[in-house]
Amino acid sequence: MMNLIRKYNTAAPRYTSYPTVPYWDESTFSLQEWKTLLKKSFQATNDKDGISIYIHLPFCEKLCTYCGCNKHITINHGVEVPYIQALLKEWQLYVAAFEGTPRIREIHLGGGTPTFFSAANLTMLLEGIYRDAILLPDASLGFEGHPNNTTPEHLQTLFNLGFRRVSLGIQDFDIRVQEIINRVQPFETVATVVEHARRIGFTAINFDLIYGLPLQTTCGMQDTVDKVMQLRPDRISFYSYAHVPWIKGVGQRRYSEADLPKDEEKRRLYELGKLLFAKSGYAEIGMDHFALPDDELFIAAEKGELHRNFMGYTVTHTALLVGLGASSIGDNGYAYVQNEKQVSAYQELVSKGEFPIVRGHILNEEDQLLKGHIRDLMCTFETSWRKADTQCDAVIEGLQRLQELERDGLVEVMPEKVVVTANGRPFIRNICMAFDARLWRKLPQSQLFSQAI
Repeated sequence: MMNLIRKYNTAAPRYTSYPTVPYWDESTFSLQEWKTLLKKSFQATNDKDGISIYIHLPFCEKLCTYCGCNKHITINHGVEVPYIQALLKEWQLYVAAFEGTPRIREIHLGGGTPTFFSAANLTMLLEGIYRDAILLPDASLGFEGHPNNTTPEHLQTLFNLGFRRVSLGIQDFDIRVQEIINRVQPFETVATVVEHARRIGFTAINFDLIYGLPLQTTCGMQDTVDKVMQLRPDRISFYSYAHVPWIKGVGQRRYSEADLPKDEEKRRLYELGKLLFAKSGYAEIGMDHFALPDDELFIAAEKGELHRNFMGYTVTHTALLVGLGASSIGDNGYAYVQNEKQVSAYQELVSKGEFPIVRGHILNEEDQLLKGHIRDLMCTFETSWRKADTQCDAVIEGLQRLQELERDGLVEVMPEKVVVTANGRPFIRNICMAFDARLWRKLPQSQLFSQAI
């Protein structure tokens, strides 16, 4: 296995979309066509499935040096209200473009640090969204919370607004690791937040853990997982640390590659975590996720109903995902768009009554086919081209690229489908790459992605 890890540990996308953002064809994108497709998608899917909304809240009081998200570091909480006002103005642009009342199936508050915002200001934001929409009774609402500033008031307020999922960024409980990544949060602090969330009535608690962080050891990982198991979250996201200082800048230059676990060490950290999760009753779901048998993510995976979009794995299947806020990405099923990343520039565009979109991609027929195949591989570890409308030349080219992976026992290629083997699951990003026609036609001149393993 270690030989395969060395062989396939190359830069690879995480495939929350296809095409991936670096390979969007901006030359064929037009804002007017996107608006037409947005309305088309809304009219076709709103009554049946509703829509999803991702809201990016980028502010953080401190820089966590491992973080690859778009964030704005400040201790000035005076930024909250102006930013929320911009979010609600952007939402109004969407409501006007829909020409109908949106039915909300899913909301996710991401960051940054959503709990940077006061409970009162989060109420202002969400009530402003709800005012022009119908919140479906079975809507799935979740938010990301920082254990150090997620208060009982935050939890009670969001629960009252319909939220039942909270994702806590744990990363690691080893104090040496916490200090070097500038995210010190004692176990007792996390335990208090979890206790409050459960007492209030939250039914889905997720922990984000990261392997491959600087100074991590197998002993430290064992201790971290032991502490996690004392709190027993419903699901665990176990991500590989992406060390890309040439993209993310000064934060990730606080330490060097010498502080990071090497390939074999990093893989041992993952295998140890995976083993300990399994011993505690967690099942592996898709890529990087583990869940208890009564969690909705596990149930969806068992039924073959797991879905993946820009928010990651989800149980909802809305074709229309609206991205609100600086750097947010939207998907209307026919096209992708991304907002301006800088907060001030984002707010200025919205204040002018303009969609704050700075880039986009219109999916062609081949994109749609490959998007489906890659999504199926990421969610169910297999894909089929049995139907004529799932076939194209790019699929044939992808199958040719899978030949070496098949020889290595990572996939089984059949006449009308490909199945990822148990040994192949850790290499799912490499397997999806075989079908990434846009990547192969325009290989990057520099490293755009984190390592696959």
